[in-house]
Amino acid sequence: MPWEQQESGGAEPARFVVGVDVGSTVVKCHVYDRAAAVRGSSCRKVESLYPRPGWVELDPEVLWVQFVCVIKEAVQAAGLHMRQIAGLGISTQRATFITWHKRTGKPFHNFISWQDLRSAELVNSWNKSLLLKVIHVIFTVLHFLTGNDRYLAPSFFTFSTQQASMKLSWVFKNIPEAEEAARKNNCCFGTVDTWLLYRLTKGSVYATDYSNASATGIFEPFTKCWNPTLCNLLSIPMSVYPPVKDTSFNFGSADSEIFGVPIPIMALVADQQSAMFGECCFHPGDVKLTMGTGGFWNVNTGERLFASRRGLYPLIGWKIGKEVVYLTEGCISDIGTSIKWAQDINLFTNVDETAKMARSIVDSQGVCFIPGFQISVNDPYLCASFTGLKPSTTRSHLVRAILESVAFRNKQLYDTIVKKVHIPLQTIRADGGVSNNSFVMQMTSDLINKKIEKPANADMSSLGAAFLAGLASGFWTGKEQLKKLRQVEAVFEPQKDLEEYKPAMDTWLQAMKRSLNW
Repeated sequence: MPWEQQESGGAEPARFVVGVDVGSTVVKCHVYDRAAAVRGSSCRKVESLYPRPGWVELDPEVLWVQFVCVIKEAVQAAGLHMRQIAGLGISTQRATFITWHKRTGKPFHNFISWQDLRSAELVNSWNKSLLLKVIHVIFTVLHFLTGNDRYLAPSFFTFSTQQASMKLSWVFKNIPEAEEAARKNNCCFGTVDTWLLYRLTKGSVYATDYSNASATGIFEPFTKCWNPTLCNLLSIPMSVYPPVKDTSFNFGSADSEIFGVPIPIMALVADQQSAMFGECCFHPGDVKLTMGTGGFWNVNTGERLFASRRGLYPLIGWKIGKEVVYLTEGCISDIGTSIKWAQDINLFTNVDETAKMARSIVDSQGVCFIPGFQISVNDPYLCASFTGLKPSTTRSHLVRAILESVAFRNKQLYDTIVKKVHIPLQTIRADGGVSNNSFVMQMTSDLINKKIEKPANADMSSLGAAFLAGLASGFWTGKEQLKKLRQVEAVFEPQKDLEEYKPAMDTWLQAMKRSLNW
């Protein structure tokens, strides 16, 4: 087989890098050549587990097998040998985590997904607590006295079900073995990247990178350390966290038993930050819009870390040597989820039909779609709904309403970014499966009155991981070379005036208000 050790002979030169994206719905692997062209690919569906209402888990063993399989299959599809791989870059979904015993390596539970809601009651209780109100007052005063942005975020900090902090607190309250191991300094916490690295190296390397750490809600981006104040507040021992390394970095090699030869692991990166890097959004003001399972707007803020504003969060984009690039992020739940649901109930057969269906009618005839399959960060009681249904409503009206809801929410988040992030916005680049929908892309461009570029390859998280691995291994020389490898497939420029959409958006906003606090 191509991944097996060849008989001793002349070693073939390493000429390719591998980028793996472990997402919420699929695990994808692409093999790239020096021109960043895909030479081989493989994809496996991620099977989420729902043991109780609101709980979302992943089986760590199943995920591990899928991860190894897609790498072997992609290299085989490219007609290559594993010894030709210069480096492996791993992009992963964020804030999904697992804990395991330090000595035995045995997990205490399945991966708890970022979508999981088991901590909803804890989150609600903490957000209403007197203690959190006191913390808000203290940090508001500190920010007023010092003007230091570091104190602004805690002045209105609230917990969210998407953060790992509350779910980790839940683990130690509800799984005695994990709590006991943590007390004895025998418990390891890891996001997906950390677990895969640990398995690839047969337990010899335990680490994460700055992008993944900053997305947990437990890592302090200002100090670039795990947050001791938060951990004391939630009674989480600091000993459970992994060391944090650069994003583009030699993490060691995969054990030769796995792939037949040791493969250098040259990058760990969180998926949204990876997509940002893949889009070559290297300069302050560069904007990436990812529309996949959820929607993510990321703005490169350069060396400046903007404190959290309501609906926007500071993140570390990547750290490479002395360079630390910060991002501001806003997110939207239920983009791809809503479209997949519509397909599951037979509103359409093929997702490629949806743009044509939406354009086949003049408007949605007053039908509005409010997504709410995943808990909204702002309102845990938001209700998913269609409003304005009539006897004349057709499938096309329903599909158009779903697609319009994506564009309207893009507009809302863009307006928040313009208002709160005081950096002139430059290029806007879109990726993710929903960026293939020309109706959503054109309507978003019209609503924000900005040009949006769509790359030829929509799998930016995989490409970003490969770019970072390629830089660490010397496969590519620097960012200027990477920028020359970018390929733009389409550019969407504003075609309609915002005023033309105002009646529809006003109706949609009214429908949104009706769905709140259900």
